[in-house]
Amino acid sequence: MQGTMTSRLSFRVEARATGSGARAGGFRTLHNDVRTPLFMPVGTQATVKAQLTQTLEDSGSQILLANTYHLLLRPGLDVFRRMGGIHNFMSWNRSVLTDSGGYQIFSLPHSRSITEEGAVFQSYTDGRTILLSPETSIGAQVAIGSDIMMALDQCVASTAEESVARAALELTHRWAARSLAARGDSPQAMFGIVQGALYPGLRRESALGLVEMPFDGFAIGGLAVGEGKSEREDTCALTTGLLPPDKPRYLMGVGTPLDILEAVHRGVDMFDCIIPTQVAQRGGVFTSRGYLQLRRGVYKFSEEMLDPACDCPTCRRYSRAYLHHLTKTRETLGWQLLGKHNIHFYHQLLREIRASILSDTFLPLYQEKRTTLHEDDLDNPVLRQTPKKTKRLTLGHYEIHVAREGFSSIRHIHSGEIMHSRTPPMEEARRLYIEQSRLPEHLAGSATEPLVIWDVGLGAGANAMSAILTCEAEPATARGLRLISFENDLDSLRLAFRNNDQFQYLRHGGPAAILKDGHWESRTHPKLSWTLVPGNFPDSLTAAPLPPDLIYYDMFSGKTHAEAWTLTAFRRLHTACEGRSVALFTYTCSTASRVAMLAAGFHVARGRSTGDKTETTIALTPAAIRPDHDLLASEWLAKWQRSSARFPTDLPATEHSAWEDVILRHPQFQNQAPPDS
Repeated sequence: MQGTMTSRLSFRVEARATGSGARAGGFRTLHNDVRTPLFMPVGTQATVKAQLTQTLEDSGSQILLANTYHLLLRPGLDVFRRMGGIHNFMSWNRSVLTDSGGYQIFSLPHSRSITEEGAVFQSYTDGRTILLSPETSIGAQVAIGSDIMMALDQCVASTAEESVARAALELTHRWAARSLAARGDSPQAMFGIVQGALYPGLRRESALGLVEMPFDGFAIGGLAVGEGKSEREDTCALTTGLLPPDKPRYLMGVGTPLDILEAVHRGVDMFDCIIPTQVAQRGGVFTSRGYLQLRRGVYKFSEEMLDPACDCPTCRRYSRAYLHHLTKTRETLGWQLLGKHNIHFYHQLLREIRASILSDTFLPLYQEKRTTLHEDDLDNPVLRQTPKKTKRLTLGHYEIHVAREGFSSIRHIHSGEIMHSRTPPMEEARRLYIEQSRLPEHLAGSATEPLVIWDVGLGAGANAMSAILTCEAEPATARGLRLISFENDLDSLRLAFRNNDQFQYLRHGGPAAILKDGHWESRTHPKLSWTLVPGNFPDSLTAAPLPPDLIYYDMFSGKTHAEAWTLTAFRRLHTACEGRSVALFTYTCSTASRVAMLAAGFHVARGRSTGDKTETTIALTPAAIRPDHDLLASEWLAKWQRSSARFPTDLPATEHSAWEDVILRHPQFQNQAPPDS
């Protein structure tokens, strides 16, 4: 089989992160030893915009990317042949990777035509007609003298119709074979490019076809061209799982620091993107204090260094005030200095990631970085402008509420009740539901059947998405999760989804699928799915496809959703749990709710506090009780007997005296000292 041939790069994996696809490795090109994972600054026309090659060396750049199509037109291949290749031409002693021109086939649809032979372009320099075929592309890359060449491919939009994606994939495979043949005995390495848009079957077909060919590495193409973030991550994870472990993997054209972190987690080794220099030209920088926009007037008098945690030349020497001035006056020095910092930031991030993989501490770093890399300026938070009047901030019975602390949540207009009024939705979901239920521990357990969570009160989806993201952080070999959400009014989720700039956790393929189809299956985790059961919970719980192991009970309170907190509701729920080990977690600590749970047959324990409640509630079947559960005892009974809400709200007054004995005789309170009267 051709795929068993020795790679020109001799790639080696030095370490793999536990619980992740992240890996650290290395290879040798014609010019230098390369350590992965790495970022390649983009030097399309034999220059990284506004940067000296010495600056790039000092920042730690190991490979630069240049573009065959542009260099073919200007300065032309004769220049590279006479100058002895691109390294002498641009005074760069480390590696160069050349793109094949395939992206230009995609990005210039009105200036080219595609046939089996190749793509015909009209030159933007002199108007002449140029055929970019696999043979001419590889011939040009040989003349340029890059260390790594890319096979010519046809890229299509990631959202293209399946028939279009299939035709491009098949042409890419035929061109890949011709590209390899055109290389001959050149010592330059060559990567094949996996295509297939967002169709798992096509991605699988493309990867399996290309690994049969003697490529030295493989690129994931056709992403960052129209798809959503979660779709890109799912496709990336699927594709890396199909590629050989002994060859480097390159995600083309991606991306932001957070994009790169997520892709490393999914097994990618190499990245390129124009973002570091592109945003610098407009005054943008990535820092340990979040993303800063130097055009803001808040920096006019700022004597602070750009990033106190950075040792790049820009940060060591220049104040934010001066960089603000250069940006506002559009001086090219500002572009140069900010670009220098951004490139340094990218390389430093990849160095930290590599070190964490080697020390097997990647997952803690991943969790830390994924929460900080998307932040805006932490020193001078951006004040959110009042939305335009035309922007719809209400839907049905709900409106968006912005807390004084700056986070957004959903408010029920009629009752005034706010979901997550004191704490950001995802933070409350993590503390109250994910951590209390020990979800990571359950997912990593030895059980063979997926864990089942009933998410009662889907709302704006914070609890559901917290559970999904927790599962996605686990390896695909873990137990898995079947998430079942109950909701009678999807307008709160629709409203948050339409405004996902304020509810960023909804930037995922799951919520869109739930709103459209009522069901979502993960493409990357074979045991992860999400199902919606519509309707009033007490009436619809029998429609659930599976019984629960954990229950996240997050309905609006009794004044808004009274039927959810009745004895009738909890009796039906207890029947669904009977004979199983089930734990229910909820934000309330009301006496009426707790007594309804007890009367229904649950044992009840105190849960941890939230921002506005000193304690919450855990309801348990007997098999789920652990020694560390703080079960209600005689002290609570004494409080209950003094309470005006001693009985379930739907219990007739004529039955109160009989039900008092039911509570007192509950197994939970046996062997307890009698309450003071």
